[in-house]
Parts: sequence; C-alpha cells; structure tokens
Amino acid sequence: MIINTGQRTDIPAFYSSWFVNRLRAGFVLVRNPYNPQSVTRYRLSPDVVDVIGFCTKNPAPMLPYMPLLKPYHQFWYVTITPYGREIEPYAPSKKAVLESFRRLSGMVGADCIGWRYDPILLSDAYPAERHLKAFEYMAGALCGYTHTVVISFIDLYEKTRQNFPEVQPVSRKDRLTLGEALVRIAGKYGMTVRPCAEGDELAAFGADCSGCMTVAMYEQAIGQHLKVPAYAPARRQCACYLGGDIGAYNSCGHLCRYCYANGDPATVRKVMAQHDPESPLLIGHLMPGDQVHEAVQESWLDPQLMLDMP
Repeated sequence: MIINTGQRTDIPAFYSSWFVNRLRAGFVLVRNPYNPQSVTRYRLSPDVVDVIGFCTKNPAPMLPYMPLLKPYHQFWYVTITPYGREIEPYAPSKKAVLESFRRLSGMVGADCIGWRYDPILLSDAYPAERHLKAFEYMAGALCGYTHTVVISFIDLYEKTRQNFPEVQPVSRKDRLTLGEALVRIAGKYGMTVRPCAEGDELAAFGADCSGCMTVAMYEQAIGQHLKVPAYAPARRQCACYLGGDIGAYNSCGHLCRYCYANGDPATVRKVMAQHDPESPLLIGHLMPGDQVHEAVQESWLDPQLMLDMP
C-alpha cells in the first residue's frame, strides 16, 4: 500500500522526530478528521508499505534520519515558491530549501523527487514577470536533480479566503500565458510540467496533465508495477492516488496564507501544542471512547512485472 504524509500537514518540517519514532515502533495511529473517535492503526512495515509519499516545504529536519527510510520506497515533493514572509511567514529561505532539495535528490534519486511551484497567485507584488524570473532561477538550481515540476494556480478554498481575503483567482488568459512560458522554461532544464488539478488546458504547450502524484509516478520511482485497488479521488479534477494519509489538519507551522489545510493561526498553535513526539498519534493521545481499528494492508507490488528502466 501507499502511505502519504503530506496532504494535511508538513511532517518532515515539524514532526520528523515523531515520524522516526513511528518507524521504529512499526505502526502509527491516525484520527479520522471527520469522525474524531474513529482511529486507524497502520503498520509501517516495508512488507506492506510499498511507497511513502512526502510533501514538504522543508526536508532538512528529515535528512539526518534518511538511513531509517532505506528499507522503504519513497517519493518526495518539495515546495519552493517565490513568496516572502507576508505570504509564507515561517517557510525557510529559498536558498536553504534548494540546497536541501539537492541533498535529498542525491540520496533518493531524481526519479523519486519532484519540485512543486505552487500555488501561483498574481498581484502587484507578484506579477507574471516576477514569477518567470524566479521560476527560471529555481529551475536552473534544480537542473539534473529532478525531472518533474508541479504547478497550480491558486484555489480559493474556504480556509484560504479566511486567511488571505485579498487574494484573487488567476484568469484563464493569465493561466494560459504564464503556463506556456513555464512549460518552455522547465523544458530548458530537463523538467516536465505537471499541472495539479488544472484540467488539460496546458497540454497543448507540452504539459503532462495526467496528475502529479499518480500510480504511474510511484511506479517510475520504485521501478516496479503496482496492482492498486480502485480509488475515488477527493476532487473530481484530481487524478492522484492519495489514500493512507497519516497527517492531521490545522497542524502545519508554516502558516502560509493560501493553505487549504490550516484554519486561523491561533487554532494551529493550539493544535500544535498538543503534539507529543512519543504518542502514536500525531496530535494528542488516545481518549476514552476512541475506537481503534486495524487498516487492511497488503503489498501492491506486482512481482511478475518490472518496469523497463532507461
């Protein structure tokens, strides 16, 4: 099966010690965000976990622990955007994340890591020209360290509207103009642009619109076919395979104003204060009335079929 860590929070950046403790313990407990008394227990054995997927703005805290991850196949996305503290208050410096990205790529391989340049928003402070300049600089810095860059244009989720009321959607005209230029720049540096939940409007320019965390991408990363069960994505536009997330909402300390997973900063700080690195749950502990059930887990590796690798 696939374990995901990054759709609800940034585990490598803020909870790496906890995650390492869970690897050593061999299991993790996950509270259902929509039915809090329902808790799922996942085994973290390489016998049943075929891939661990990470999404982070800061992989650096996890790098010292990478030897513990060697028994597992991995796929990483690292987000690096051009925004300053007024939008990403607690994200690390771009220079530091670019360096961490290169170090991580050297450990896992360029097929096992991608760059996320998203979400893209346009404003007086961040016009298209600034995006193109920043994107080219970052693409040059990551050339050879990844073959994939994911882009998306900002979606006005409820939490985004709450925390970033002045942000505006990006028009179709701007999406096409900017998207075409980003595809061209990425190609110069050996990268394919994969739009995230943007339909196929950039396909004509050479973007791969098949999804950004798909089964095919996992297979490319591990060099084997996966026989996955049917899966219904949470969003109609999304083609990614994102089941088995072990994170928790309202627990990411970056406090990016565009985030769909965080409420207001006061709520996030209150939730983060409940974190115990020794707990099997990311946030808090088991409570009276909690119902723990074992996840149905099995390896999806197809031992009969190996990918033809270049």
